[in-house]
Amino acid sequence: MNTRQNAQLSLLILAIAGTTSTYADDIQLDTVVVEADFRQTDVQQIPEAVTVVGSQQIEARSAEHLEQVLSFAPNVNFSSGASRGRYFQIRGIGERSQFVDPVNPSVGLMIDGIDMTGLGAAATLFDVQQVEVLRGPQGTRFGANALAGMINIRSNDPSKESEGYIKARAGNYDSYGLGGAVSGGLADNLQGRLAVQGFQSDGYLDNTYLNRDDTNKLDEIIARGKLAYQLNNDTDLGLTYLYADIDNGYDAFSLDKNRNTLSDQPGRDSQDTQAVALTVDSRLNNDVQLQAELTGSWNDSEYSYDEDWAYVGIAPDSEYSSFDQYLRNYQRTSADIRLLSGPTGRVINNSSDWVAGIYVMQRNEDLKRNYTYLSAPFTSSLESQAVAFYGELSSDVSVSTRIISGLRFEHWENDYQDNNGINGNTAEGLIGGKITIETLLSPSQMLYGSLARGYKAGGINTDPDISEDNREFDTEFNNTAEVGLKSSLLDDELTTRIAAFYIQRKNQQVKSSYAIQNDDNSLTFQDYLANAAEGRNYGVELESDWNITPSLNWAVSYGYLKTEFIDYHYQTDDGEVNKDGRAQAHAPENSLATSLTTQLLNGLSLRIESEAKDTFYFSDSHDEKSKAYVLWHARLAYDSNNYAVALYGRNLTNRDYEVRGFGGFGNDPRNGYANDRYVQYGEPRLVGIEGTYRF
Repeated sequence: MNTRQNAQLSLLILAIAGTTSTYADDIQLDTVVVEADFRQTDVQQIPEAVTVVGSQQIEARSAEHLEQVLSFAPNVNFSSGASRGRYFQIRGIGERSQFVDPVNPSVGLMIDGIDMTGLGAAATLFDVQQVEVLRGPQGTRFGANALAGMINIRSNDPSKESEGYIKARAGNYDSYGLGGAVSGGLADNLQGRLAVQGFQSDGYLDNTYLNRDDTNKLDEIIARGKLAYQLNNDTDLGLTYLYADIDNGYDAFSLDKNRNTLSDQPGRDSQDTQAVALTVDSRLNNDVQLQAELTGSWNDSEYSYDEDWAYVGIAPDSEYSSFDQYLRNYQRTSADIRLLSGPTGRVINNSSDWVAGIYVMQRNEDLKRNYTYLSAPFTSSLESQAVAFYGELSSDVSVSTRIISGLRFEHWENDYQDNNGINGNTAEGLIGGKITIETLLSPSQMLYGSLARGYKAGGINTDPDISEDNREFDTEFNNTAEVGLKSSLLDDELTTRIAAFYIQRKNQQVKSSYAIQNDDNSLTFQDYLANAAEGRNYGVELESDWNITPSLNWAVSYGYLKTEFIDYHYQTDDGEVNKDGRAQAHAPENSLATSLTTQLLNGLSLRIESEAKDTFYFSDSHDEKSKAYVLWHARLAYDSNNYAVALYGRNLTNRDYEVRGFGGFGNDPRNGYANDRYVQYGEPRLVGIEGTYRF
């Protein structure tokens, strides 16, 4: 985006945010509650940058997966390199891939309280109540999982009244979806909900060598079961079961830089998940409330691909051919137990609410890699354990001002071993937290400022060919200062949230990856994590939602982001690489999403959306960039009491936009393996029809 476009965009957004019209309508915006915090809080009252994407927005986008709604959250991005976006970046911070090495996450992903970080294929959105995106380090609440922020997906809870629905969908690329949910009372004080959906699509690429249009297919089944039991007037129990069967193809990169691939061994991107969560919420007395969450998940995944992106015979005199397969098993268990002050349990002269808790976690990750150029499979095992103690104090210092302070101490251990003889054990104590001051400027306006510290544990690089000096990398710390203003105007018809932030990244963990062309033209990638001395990220975020009239709504989300490395350089076989001052990867300077929704007739509505994103670097290891883009979406829907039908379209202009990219090596034997730029495209134009029957 050029300077003139930026200026026009800024003026438009300021005009929306600064509206002072006294016109108000009968329809008001719904209260939106954030559930990821210790206490459920209205999004307009929580003193931090949070985006909540509700079920209506999910339905309006006809979204199947998390990646399709992230544009609603400013300064949030994702990387693909798979069938779905599974790695996320918040304010320019977050992982982009995983191959051999274990990954310590910067952005956490929770689904119904279950840690699914790094397993984003299961982040489907059928029967989901809302998606919460918490931006900034969550050092007190989530610890090492949330250096940059947290994404929290909450599905619909059981209802006391019997209800249900069936939803069907059909679209181009042979895309079909069918699902349903039933909910209601099962016995006195016991409610249940069951939701099941299947979705299939041939995918959006053609393999011209194999004459197939489904090598990048989507084949996904998701099921959720939930029970809610009121043990007595003071105690509620909840049980959640999650099942995911993801069997997607992976054939996404084309040597011809289009949507036609040439692979003779297409890969897979599959994930089988079973997970459970047990929750207890009990008022012990008027002073103290007990909350406990026990979770476990068992996951098997396959990530495989044709490494040469071609077929045998494409260039007989110089070609290579290889296939890479990563089979992983993840087992995760956790317990989070905390006490919260009740109505009469406030301390310090009845001025302060408090939280105190303990968190225990264990993760096991086993890898088996089958690769053409390995004489035997590579195997590795990682066991991680963490114990954390945390507390938070929320103190009223006046009628309109409150100070919130939180602290978390976490002991983290990693134990790694593989069949290359690389073994290592790391243990460290990590401290994070946050202090926030908020003040009510008026009953409808809140100003806040905060200082937060997040952390991400260090670890071990597993490549046997790197030097021992690069074997270990240190813990990264994130120090963030944030100020924000939240307001509700025009009798709550216009809500606005503005935040400005500055992040200092200390010992920034940076993935270094470069390709070595072997004598037989095959590629060897050397990947390892190193620490840059420092990184700097800062920006501004705006969200606004306005009921202009009872039948017209306008929403906008805008993010401005600047990032840079400070004193970062590393050695390769070709010499020193200096990245000092360069922007960080997957951190577009400008991002925008806006929507206009109008009621045309009784029950008939039209929604038009656009999203735009600046260029960004694909990687910290090379300097290839994405291209800026603007996408347009629309939905025409008719909704009656018992049924609804809708026509939808995403990316209506059929824009080729890029979600993953590589550079710094050549992979095409037809041009002598000259260095080139390779990209994976996002969704093309998708159109379809969907219908819902409620009972």
